[in-house]
Amino acid sequence: MMGIKQRRRREKEHRRRQILDAARELLFSKGLNAISVNQIARQAELAVGTIYFYFRSKEEIFAVLQEEGLELLLNDVHQALEKGTDAKESLHLIAQAYLNFSRDQKNYFDVINYFLSAADVMFAPEIKQQIDQHGNRILMVVEQALRDGIQQGHFKAMDTRRHALLFWVILHGLVPFRKMQDTLLAGDDHLAMYGFAVDHFIDGLKAF
Repeated sequence: MMGIKQRRRREKEHRRRQILDAARELLFSKGLNAISVNQIARQAELAVGTIYFYFRSKEEIFAVLQEEGLELLLNDVHQALEKGTDAKESLHLIAQAYLNFSRDQKNYFDVINYFLSAADVMFAPEIKQQIDQHGNRILMVVEQALRDGIQQGHFKAMDTRRHALLFWVILHGLVPFRKMQDTLLAGDDHLAMYGFAVDHFIDGLKAF
């Protein structure tokens, strides 16, 4: 039989998830700047006071969504690094993990993509720092793969931070092209294009 503490813990988690789900839905229909805590409360069918019991502001709500998504992505990317038998395979697996995440965790991917593309969104410095720390941890995994490649003799000496950023820009930029399979990519294949870009990036790293 479920105890009182366990029941309360589940109820709190359910309310918290209710708020986050409502905020996510409003984010994509209205945009962050057009949303208020009152609207989130109405969408979640909760009292405004309940929202503030869990979160200090609407920005904190969306920051939590961003952090949850980045944490899931970090776990996937870390597993890809560990599965690779060498640095080249690790980069391929990381690229595949990112593509899989964009499909399997679409809600989280859309939140991450929203805030990356919405330059007018402003977070408080402490919230932005929290989000940036999650993003930096993902880049550090890519950097580790690049350093491993240099040590293994597969890759030439390089600025691993800059190349990790470039790798991530390539992946993030190509994923949305999946929606253009019947237009811009007509006659081509999105997966083939994605793989070609990853191969081309890795080929450019090879030691001579």
